[in-house]
Amino acid sequence: MEEAKILIVDDEKLLRWSLQQNFLKNGYSVVTAEKGTEGVEKFKEELPDITLLDIHLPDISGLNVLEQIKEFDRDAIVIMITAYGDIQTAVKSIKIGAYDFVEKPFNMDKLNILIKKALETISLRKEVSQLKSRLSAQYGFDSIIGESEPMQKVFDMIQKIARSDAATVLIQGESGTGKDLVARVIHYQSKRANKPFMEINCTALPETLIESELFGHEKGAFTDAKITKKGLFELADGGSIFLDEIGDMKLNTQAKLLKVIESKTFKRIGGVKDIVVDVRIIAATNKDLQEEVKNGNFREDLFFRLKVLPINLPPLRERGKDILLLARYFINQYNKEFRKNVKGLTKDTERLFLDYHWPGNVRELKNVIERVMILENDEYIRPEHLPIEITSQEMRYKANVEDMEIEIPPGGIDIEEVEKKLIKNALEKTRGNQTRAAKLLNLSRDALRYRMQKFGLFENKED
Repeated sequence: MEEAKILIVDDEKLLRWSLQQNFLKNGYSVVTAEKGTEGVEKFKEELPDITLLDIHLPDISGLNVLEQIKEFDRDAIVIMITAYGDIQTAVKSIKIGAYDFVEKPFNMDKLNILIKKALETISLRKEVSQLKSRLSAQYGFDSIIGESEPMQKVFDMIQKIARSDAATVLIQGESGTGKDLVARVIHYQSKRANKPFMEINCTALPETLIESELFGHEKGAFTDAKITKKGLFELADGGSIFLDEIGDMKLNTQAKLLKVIESKTFKRIGGVKDIVVDVRIIAATNKDLQEEVKNGNFREDLFFRLKVLPINLPPLRERGKDILLLARYFINQYNKEFRKNVKGLTKDTERLFLDYHWPGNVRELKNVIERVMILENDEYIRPEHLPIEITSQEMRYKANVEDMEIEIPPGGIDIEEVEKKLIKNALEKTRGNQTRAAKLLNLSRDALRYRMQKFGLFENKED
């Protein structure tokens, strides 16, 4: 860190001079004050990294000075200077917020070690603060990309939940829709942002191990329990815990989770003491929990507890032009990462992207863009750059068209009018059912809706 500044508040002139010389020799900047009121003023003016504060001052108590400093800056590092045997006052200063205390007469070498330790604490606090700032920026509301109507509803729900005191949130959606990103945004945009965000995948661990991870265990609770271990709920106190793929959690663990939600208490495995926690539980699943309840795989009471504030993430195929918006976002992201200058997608690629079903959702789209930008060097992403599962739909379409007899009149035709007529024809055949009309045209429902909007065909064309 930069040259540290130390404020010395003590009425003994010789002691102030001795400390000042010592700190200057060690490369620190030094400010001094003789009285308590002067010390408070100097602190506010100079904003020192560390304050050495005598408890016994001629005008006001050092404890009073400490209180004023901590009121101005609750993170201030203050080391109290106490008279020999004045332990009771020293302990009181620690309760008020002092970092530590030293007794007169003190050993200068020990004091220098304490100062170094305090500066390391300041450096660590700055790193943590910077990390939290980066996480807050990384997981801001704008980190979720989407302009489609379904996503606007999701944004609105996320903002309301993040600003609320809701104890449970359930995020549902297919794999790859961004459930983990939504969970982080909810946490880092809430008042819990400065507290831990802990996560666990409920499919990754066997039942015995997942209980230990969630609730912790006491030493000797089972064969491999060599030491006492805190669980994620304890570690997340004041923050959030993200239970990914909760639909795969075993029934016995579900019962224990329900107890935590209802009572905000739990016991470590092998423990007898109730541990009280304040944790927001964010659960996510790609399963239909209602169906899992019917099949006896998920507790109904837990399901109702979790779904007080449900967020349903739409699959990518239902998000319209968000597909192209996300593609451009990932292109920009990988341009920076790979130091490339890809300008975008060709029109044919855009059409393929809009027509494709995207079974892997946003994750699949991101992977496709990343793969192309690693392997190709063109200015634009073209159909020939894409994996066969995306381009094969185009080949099937071409094969069907080749079997048709199409005559172009001598005066030519307007291709967009032909496309418009085909869409109108499909909607008429299906009596306005967009899902069935899209199937007739070998399009995704979203691609059909995009074309309906383009040609102004939305009147009375509801599913």
